[in-house]
Amino acid sequence: MDVFLTGGSGFAGAAIIRKLVADGHVVHGLARSSRAAEAVAAAGALLVRGDLEELVEHDEADSGVRRPSLGAGWVDVLGKVDAVVHAAALMAFWGPDELFIDRNLRPALALYRAAVAAKVKRFVLLSAASVSTGGNDASVVDEISDTGRPNIAYSRIKLRTEQEMLSQPHEDTALVILRPPFLWGRGMNLRGFIDTVEAGRFSWIDEGRHTIDFCHVENLAHAAALALTRGEHGLVCYVTDDSPRAVREFFTPLLATQGIDVSKAASYPRAIASPLATLMQTLARARRSATAPPLTQWIISFMGRDRAYDITRARTALGYTPAVTVDEGLRQMTETPTPGQ
Repeated sequence: MDVFLTGGSGFAGAAIIRKLVADGHVVHGLARSSRAAEAVAAAGALLVRGDLEELVEHDEADSGVRRPSLGAGWVDVLGKVDAVVHAAALMAFWGPDELFIDRNLRPALALYRAAVAAKVKRFVLLSAASVSTGGNDASVVDEISDTGRPNIAYSRIKLRTEQEMLSQPHEDTALVILRPPFLWGRGMNLRGFIDTVEAGRFSWIDEGRHTIDFCHVENLAHAAALALTRGEHGLVCYVTDDSPRAVREFFTPLLATQGIDVSKAASYPRAIASPLATLMQTLARARRSATAPPLTQWIISFMGRDRAYDITRARTALGYTPAVTVDEGLRQMTETPTPGQ
């Protein structure tokens, strides 16, 4: 197949390019900068120079007639591909909803409308499992669970993007939405974790005993490859390694692959950490801080409660089975340290 992909210079996007190329597909990777272009080409994609913002401006100026072309613009490639994989997104744990509406929602909707107008057969959207992080305290959730209200703007807008895309006319374009939780694997950016540990600010909540779920980046790429040909329009799937475990049991060996020891880090009970996070968030918002405080309610929901995702739907609708085990992923990271990325 010919596939158009956004976000190819990112951690997930680059892994998806490598997987699709290895499977024999031709990937056309969008890049808006020279640095992104180098990364997209290095991953194995054919380079498409352009910016999703051009498409947003065209989409919003359109008076209801959706056109798949910007004249001589890069979007003409949509008329030549079989599928689109939209992996581009600003990912941050702090910031107002408006920021993510501008950077994530509007480009995603504009690209989807253009793909539908160009009669692209498949559109795969990378969303996030955190759409159900916040109001839903269930220890295991699936796609029919109430998402509640996500507790950070990034996740709220991811959920809104899903909802608005699903409400759009789709004609012959089948939309499949993938929701991975914490992404990890060789080449991941651990700089934030490392800085926190080195500054002596890393700590567990409730001794790190709560269950978390996660997805190796190559497993996400595998699911994206399957979604190119499988799944009916409107399919939404959580995608994980199907190996949830305690926070301490996951992050201790993960950080150890980069020579970081957190086995003896301090621990605080959630009963203390949660109100402290609320106070820190309130003060940070009052000061209009551009950066997140050291402790937030997102961290509490991620590390301070049990959460796993049922992937039965991905197994049955996509034929998905994790391709990389946790042990294999850790071995890869040990062999290829990447602390500076």
